[in-house]
Amino acid sequence: MPLLDLPLEQLRTYPGRNPRPADFDAYWDEALRELDATDPRAELTPNPTLNAPGVECFDLRFTGVGGARIYAKYLRPTEDARQSRPAPAVLQFHGYSGNGGDWTGKLAYAASGFCVAAMDCRGQGGQSEDAGAVRGTTMNGHIVRGLDDPDPKKLLFRQIFLDTAQLARVVMARPEVDPARVGAMGGSQGGGLTLACAALEPRLKRAAPVFPFLADYRRVWEMDQAKDAYAELRTFFRHFDPRHERVDALFTKLGYIDLQFLAPRIRAEVQLYTGLMDSICPPSTQFAVFNKITAPKTVKIYPDFGHESLPGETDLTFNFLRGL
Repeated sequence: MPLLDLPLEQLRTYPGRNPRPADFDAYWDEALRELDATDPRAELTPNPTLNAPGVECFDLRFTGVGGARIYAKYLRPTEDARQSRPAPAVLQFHGYSGNGGDWTGKLAYAASGFCVAAMDCRGQGGQSEDAGAVRGTTMNGHIVRGLDDPDPKKLLFRQIFLDTAQLARVVMARPEVDPARVGAMGGSQGGGLTLACAALEPRLKRAAPVFPFLADYRRVWEMDQAKDAYAELRTFFRHFDPRHERVDALFTKLGYIDLQFLAPRIRAEVQLYTGLMDSICPPSTQFAVFNKITAPKTVKIYPDFGHESLPGETDLTFNFLRGL
C-alpha cells in the first residue's frame, strides 16, 4: 500500500522526535495545584432547545484556571429513566476551532442512560471565554499562543488541557453521576483533549481518541506537514524566527503541551483510532503518544483513510464506552 509515514511495524515502536522539557513533570504538578485552588463555581441552567422524552438538557458553566468561564452542553436521563441510580457519564471534546455541536448528536448516549457533557474550548467556535476572559472567539493560533512569553505557564493549551480536567471534576461531582464510570471521546483536537483529560484526571475510566492532534510537533515540522491544523507553526517561524535561531528552544517549549509526555500519566483504558494516510495529524505523531501509554490500550487501524470519517468508528466507540 502507499505510505505517507513510517511503515506500521516502525510506528509501533516509534519514540517521538520532539524534545521533552527537563522540568515537564514539575510544570504539570504545579498546573494541577493551580487547578486544585480554582473554585469551579459550576452553574446548571435548563436549556429548552431540545424536547426529547426521558432526557433533560442544560447549559453548564464553570470556571477554569485564570478565571475564564467555560461552557458545556450537559444532558442527563430524567430521574425516572435513571431509576434514581447514579449514571455513567461521557465527556465529549470537539475539533480545532469548532464547538460542542448540536444537542441531538448526544442523544444516543443520553437515551442509553449516560450523562453527557460536551465542552466548548476557550476562545474557539463556541461560548467559552478565552484565557484573557474575553467572551467570543480567537479561533486559531492556539498552539503558538503564549509561545513567545517568557513564562511557559502562559501557553494557552496548558489552560485548555486543565479545562478538560475541570470539566471531569465538575461532572464527577454531580449527584446523578457515578464518578467511577466516566469516559471521554473526541476526534482530532477532541482526540488530543480526550488524552489530556485522561492524563490529568486519573479517575477517568475509558478514553476513545480519534486521530489525536497536539503531539510530536517537531516530527510534524520535519515531515513538512506544518500546514492545515499545524499551519500556525510555519506562520510563527516565518514571522518570529525566520532564520531558525531559536528552533530548538521553541520546540522544547512546545514540549510542555505535547501529549506524548503526558501519556505515561494516563490510567484509563484507551482505544485509539488512526488512519495511516492521515496527512493532518500524521500517524507517527499519534503513535508517539500511544507508545508511551502504560495503561490498557488498543489501536484500531484504518490503512486507506486519512483525517476523515472512519467507517464503524462511532459504533465501536459507543460499544467501548458502554462498558463503563
